[in-house]
Amino acid sequence: MQRKIDQLEPFQRAISKAHLASAGISIDSLEDPNKPLIAIANSWNEVCSGHEPLRQLAAEVKKGVLEAGGEPIEFNTIGMCDGVAQGHPGMRYCLPHRDLITDSCEAMIVGEGVFDGVVYMGSCDKIIPGMLNAAARINLPSAIVTAGPCYDEIKPSQSKALRAAFLRGEASERDVIEGTLKYYTGPGICPFLGTANTMGCLSEALGMMLPYGALWPSSTSQRRFSARQTGACVVELVRKGIRPSDIMTQGALDNAVKLLASIGGSLNAMVHLPALAHELGLEITWDKVADITSRTPVVCNVVPNGDISCINLYKAGGVPAVLKTIEGDLDTSAMTLTGRTLGENLDRDVPVDRSVIRTQDDPDSVCNGIQVLYGNLAPEGALVKTSAVPAEQHVWIGKAQVFESEEEAFAAYNAHAIKPGTGVVVRYEGPKGGPGMKELHRVTEIMKGIPNSAVITDGRFSGASGGLSVGYLCPEAFEGGAIALVRDGDEIHVDLSKNLIELRVSDEELAKRRAAWEPVVHENGGHLLKRYAKQVASAKTGAVLS
Repeated sequence: MQRKIDQLEPFQRAISKAHLASAGISIDSLEDPNKPLIAIANSWNEVCSGHEPLRQLAAEVKKGVLEAGGEPIEFNTIGMCDGVAQGHPGMRYCLPHRDLITDSCEAMIVGEGVFDGVVYMGSCDKIIPGMLNAAARINLPSAIVTAGPCYDEIKPSQSKALRAAFLRGEASERDVIEGTLKYYTGPGICPFLGTANTMGCLSEALGMMLPYGALWPSSTSQRRFSARQTGACVVELVRKGIRPSDIMTQGALDNAVKLLASIGGSLNAMVHLPALAHELGLEITWDKVADITSRTPVVCNVVPNGDISCINLYKAGGVPAVLKTIEGDLDTSAMTLTGRTLGENLDRDVPVDRSVIRTQDDPDSVCNGIQVLYGNLAPEGALVKTSAVPAEQHVWIGKAQVFESEEEAFAAYNAHAIKPGTGVVVRYEGPKGGPGMKELHRVTEIMKGIPNSAVITDGRFSGASGGLSVGYLCPEAFEGGAIALVRDGDEIHVDLSKNLIELRVSDEELAKRRAAWEPVVHENGGHLLKRYAKQVASAKTGAVLS
């Protein structure tokens, strides 16, 4: 093994080692040619509850690195909390900050040029994808560590009922805060199957995380032991020369999509997986995902698909139990960070609680996780999490009520101006139009109180969103997509059995509207968002930057 630092020109090697030694790295470690230098890219902060435990877990990773004969060196990057950023313009920064994380890791790791491997530490919605993208781009031996989900003391339905009571004026702000702390009982990832836990599970399916690493609960001994073991694993990956490009193959990406379908995971994965494939020089398309999900049944009903949490899924056997359940559909030759293939990892007794994780041939295991809808309203596609849509709304017809932003939709709701049976169209919230592609989870929450309503948008949804929520419409309104031409009172038809979303307006009328169309430009107030709007591609491509 030749370390990267030892490949530097002799004078620069001496100077680089001097600078590292002045930061506290022992001279003996820097001089030992058998001690790989392992970067710990940590997104720890005190804003995001999922990230608060990462400082302690980084200490465990360092122990593992040292015990395996490596030398750990930690640096930090950013990590926003989507929950705090919800419902106001700050949400526009969440998706762009995925790419900031990737770029910052590249700047530190490639820029310094001395590291042999990396442990990426992140927990939440855009942070895990940003770090997976960095691992793919930089291609040093790497692994992912998260904080794990927090324990919940009440059922998801009880948390939702409390929020609904607040919206009806029957609960105070203090009631919501104290009640929610029985659902989010402490630091860790939110306990539902949102984007954070989805991306943790997909990291495990990709082979970039230790078995059980996604769902060991936060603040437990198992979580700390897993972090420690991961540090040691990355040292071994360096010695064996196993890189992310050896692990995250096309077969591994397909495995991740099959797990996504099986657990009914977050729609945001449909933005993050294409972006990861792009970094790897591979491809994941919406059509491919739709094909896989049409043949892969959902085998567990974790909220928002049901009324159990990720802690229940952990107790039922976690990701290994789901992978064992769907093993016949997987590419088991895919390499993992253990240095063994996925098949070798699964070649043992994996306990499974079948009251939580059903078999694929169970009558309740149906292929309705994620669908891609097409039609004149979304000629390039739109996404819906079918497993979270009530059966009575699988075929839906309603009148459009159009809003040019999330804020406008909230104002109409607060004025009691949205009637039952309405298709709330929220546009100019796509990657370019937002700019930044807001997550409209709060809109989906308030619309649950309006019977037989739907949300249709070029923005995104939280993994926790339910109901008839159709989003990610392509092309987006800002680029002249048909969603930009919808008017109040237009009839919209959604038929999930036919993968259809249709605006019932004639082609001639749409042509007249297009001739008079001018895009709505949001005042975004920041240089970052202006630059992002110029560089970002469509949601269908993963919202990658040119």
